[in-house]
Amino acid sequence: MYETIQTLHSYWAYFVLFILIVAVANAIIGYTSNKKFVSKDLRLSLFALIFTHLQLVIGLILYFVSPFGMKMISDRGMGGMSSAERLLALEHPFVGILAIALITIGWSKHKKQQTDKGAFGKIALFYGLGLLLILSRLPWNQWLGLGM
Repeated sequence: MYETIQTLHSYWAYFVLFILIVAVANAIIGYTSNKKFVSKDLRLSLFALIFTHLQLVIGLILYFVSPFGMKMISDRGMGGMSSAERLLALEHPFVGILAIALITIGWSKHKKQQTDKGAFGKIALFYGLGLLLILSRLPWNQWLGLGM
């Protein structure tokens, strides 16, 4: 079960990164070119929000069935963990949750904007910060096939 969920979490991450990059790029282009915030922009931002939240749910399930999550919950805690294990057991989930919180704040704040430029600006800022946080804590060694 752990391997299946881990595979799903890893492959879904490609979709999440793709849609987030597209949403951030779209928001930056819309902001800088003074475009009108239309339904396409709304849907793109909404799909990025939904994809990241699904990734969070998959990640939380993975965390509680993984050996790293069980190690964190057990009485042994963080003692004796390597930096790679700490990345997967603590940093990756924590920063991922922060990133998704920022993305959610961006979605909420963009709806309150009175101008199209303001809506694009909130999406660009908060989704962009969320994307940077996600990229900072990805287990790149695993993704690039270098092992742990």
